[in-house]
Amino acid sequence: MFSYWEQQTFLSGIDVAVIGSGIVGLSAAISLKEREPSLNIAVFERGMLPSGASTRNAGFACFGSISELLMDLENGSEDEVFALIEKRYAGLQRLRQNVGDRALQFESLGGYELFDDQPFFERCADQMGCFNRRLHSLIGPEVYRRADERIAEFGFERVSHLIFNAYEGQVHTGRMMAALLDRAAALGIRIFNGAPIDGLKIEENGVGLQMPAGRVHVRKVLVATNGFARQLLPELDVTPARGQVLVTAPIPGLRLRGTFHYDKGYVYFRNIDGRVLLGGARNLDYTGEATTEFGLTDGIQQRLETLLQTVILPHQAYAVEARWSGIMGFGRQQRPIVQAVVPNVVCAVKMQGMGVALGSLTGEEGADLLLRT
Repeated sequence: MFSYWEQQTFLSGIDVAVIGSGIVGLSAAISLKEREPSLNIAVFERGMLPSGASTRNAGFACFGSISELLMDLENGSEDEVFALIEKRYAGLQRLRQNVGDRALQFESLGGYELFDDQPFFERCADQMGCFNRRLHSLIGPEVYRRADERIAEFGFERVSHLIFNAYEGQVHTGRMMAALLDRAAALGIRIFNGAPIDGLKIEENGVGLQMPAGRVHVRKVLVATNGFARQLLPELDVTPARGQVLVTAPIPGLRLRGTFHYDKGYVYFRNIDGRVLLGGARNLDYTGEATTEFGLTDGIQQRLETLLQTVILPHQAYAVEARWSGIMGFGRQQRPIVQAVVPNVVCAVKMQGMGVALGSLTGEEGADLLLRT
């Protein structure tokens, strides 16, 4: 149980409890504090570090490979898809504005999609003109173009075509989150790590946070736990999705520069510090990867290593230095869920694997809704 001193000093008088210290949660907390400096805001994080996807992603500053956008169009209208692209791109600019390119270690190297399926490539290539016309006013001229000439430069094998996106980049995920944590702390926002919330109970004049060590009363709550959202709000349309990642040891003379998508966006890789970071392939086992359990599986790890050996680094020695996983949040609709759920509780969750792009604006939208609720 919490001691009298802990209750009186740290856990009393909290106006807003933000649950989750990822991009969305910290963006929401910072926005709330900047708009209403008198608010006593506390962020509760289950892990020692942000423990969902924000410190475990690939660091892609992307808004959609062309094949991903084609898949989106199969599940939504053109207006909905292009509005979401605009939001992703605007979200990336907001992240850069909030954190700064130097702190993000932002590099505008562009993004590439690899194709080894000729009919599918032709489908995507046929749509480049349409996408470029629609995105010209939202992003800039010629967002997508062919880049087959770079296949040999990068050293790929078993790849027949590349499509280049000139407006994408990459960030250093760890430095991004460290900068957001520093900014929140400088504003006087308290962050409690190792503080899991087991449940929410609606109470008179607020909400009770049920924790292993006891209950904490707060006025309002913003849930920003993304793939873990249904543990607190089971009615939400959020399905967890585990993403497995590996990174190699430094590779002398590495030719890769940029972010890369493969297999309709289910596989992704990039250069970082002279290494290759590679992740994805959850489409090999949708059911098994729909979990909130961190971990690795032999099948997916073998798929990633096979791609390294045969496509990305053929005939080149490498060693895998580290492996990890993160938990994303997906649902039937492509847009994040930002809504009031019960009295004094708002959620901002479900980034669809696009937390770097969507997290900043989604957090701010959650903060705005909370202030109006």
